[in-house]
Amino acid sequence: MSKEKESVLAGFKAFLMRGNVIDLAVAVVIGAAFTNVVNSVVKGIINPVVGAFGTQDLNKYSSCLESPCRTNPAGDAVDGIPIMWGTVLSAVLTFVITAAVVYFLMVLPMSRFLARRARQQAAKEDVKEVMDVSELEVLKEIRDLLVAQRGPVPGKDQDRF
Repeated sequence: MSKEKESVLAGFKAFLMRGNVIDLAVAVVIGAAFTNVVNSVVKGIINPVVGAFGTQDLNKYSSCLESPCRTNPAGDAVDGIPIMWGTVLSAVLTFVITAAVVYFLMVLPMSRFLARRARQQAAKEDVKEVMDVSELEVLKEIRDLLVAQRGPVPGKDQDRF
């Protein structure tokens, strides 16, 4: 094996051992499960609400670029060029709902938690600095008061003849 292949394999091993791969795998699994939930919300709630104003299935909304547009019973285009904008609208709604849920249920609470934690950490560091400085000042004041109360020490502070 050449050195280049060994370094690539060593780099790949280091990548796997960092732990990011596990986090990524968990995110993919949760994202796949979450996609099913969002698709169910779109099909079970959004589509019927839209259906109150038209057809219940957004996928049926389309326009014809070249007339006449005819489809077979399976829904495949036989004649014309259909523009399936209902399918695009459904996908956009799914994306917007997914992004909103992820933001409001995961990103926003986590960012608030991290900001609060950073403020608490900064406050602890500030208190520690103040305590260190004030303790030193208090000790100096105590020393000065003790020296003042004691008065001059005989033989030490007086001039000798």
